[in-house]
Amino acid sequence: MYLLYFLLWVIFNGSFTLEIGIFGLVIAAVVFAFTCKFMDYSVKKELEIYRKIFWGIKYIFVLVIEIVKANFGVIHMILTQKEEVEPVLATFHTELKTPEGRAFLANAITLTPGTITVSLEDNRYTVHCLDESMAEGMNESVFVDYIEKLEK
Repeated sequence: MYLLYFLLWVIFNGSFTLEIGIFGLVIAAVVFAFTCKFMDYSVKKELEIYRKIFWGIKYIFVLVIEIVKANFGVIHMILTQKEEVEPVLATFHTELKTPEGRAFLANAITLTPGTITVSLEDNRYTVHCLDESMAEGMNESVFVDYIEKLEK
């Protein structure tokens, strides 16, 4: 939050000078202290966010790559009439601990073309897949690994 406050200060000023930078550091510190005191936030939570930023960026990068790969798979399935499309409902369990992590996985599955998360109850997912091949290895997907690292 501290860096976000400082960046907002610089952006709202429209330019950067030494005076604006020093004044922005002080203003950001005051607003951050207010946030910590009255909004149940702490420096410990701030450091935890900074630690997870790397994995979050990696997760977004992997998500985009998987979306592109799935797009090509669906395009191939549409353009070639050699394969018979067999939609299937796949059910699997994960060991994700937080509700946020489970929601991230459900959203990642839904964002990937050819799959839609139908239901999520505790750790049990029901996913509609456009073809049977898309349902293979869903509980061991790369998304689960990155979300588990973000949960730690």
